[in-house]
Amino acid sequence: MAVKVIYFVHGTTTDNLEHKSTGWIPGELTEKGIQQSIDLKEQINLDEIDLVISSDLKRAIDSANYTFKGLKEILNDSRIRECNYGDLNGQNSSLVVYENHITESFPNGESLKDVEKRVRDFCHYLKENYDGKTVAVVAHKAPQFAFEVITKGITWEEAIEKDWRKSKAWQPGWEYIIK
Repeated sequence: MAVKVIYFVHGTTTDNLEHKSTGWIPGELTEKGIQQSIDLKEQINLDEIDLVISSDLKRAIDSANYTFKGLKEILNDSRIRECNYGDLNGQNSSLVVYENHITESFPNGESLKDVEKRVRDFCHYLKENYDGKTVAVVAHKAPQFAFEVITKGITWEEAIEKDWRKSKAWQPGWEYIIK
C-alpha cells in the first residue's frame, strides 16, 4: 500500500507582498490569502481526504483552518515547517538563495538537506500511521521541494529548477505517493 499526499501551500502572506522570506517567523495571511484558503474548499475533492496535517507555523495553521476546519481532523507538525533561514528569517527574499544552501546551512539556520531529513522522518511517520490513506498537507516551499526530491527521486537542483512559482503555475494541490 501507500500514502497519498495532497500538498497545499499556505495562502498569500504579508511577507509575500513585501518580498520577504518568512522562514520560521509565524507569518500573517493577507485578505487575499484568507480568501484563497476559503476558495480552495470549492476547488478540491474533500471526500477523498482522510486527514489534514499542517505545519505548526501560524500562516499554515490559518490556511488549514480556513479550508478544512469543521470538515476534517487537523493536526500540526513541526517537521513540515519552512526552512529556517536563520539570520535571514524575515529578510528580503533576494537574500534567500536556495541553490547556495542545499548542503550549506543559512547563517544560524539550516540547509535544504536538513529540511529533507525532517520531511523524510515525516514521510516515515505517515507510512507507519496512515498507510492506505489520503493526507492533505498544508505547508511551505522548502518542504514541497523535499517531497519532490523524496518521492520523485530528483535532485534538489532539479526541484528548484522545476519550481511552479517560476512559471506561476499554481494548482489546487500537488500529489505525492509515499511507498
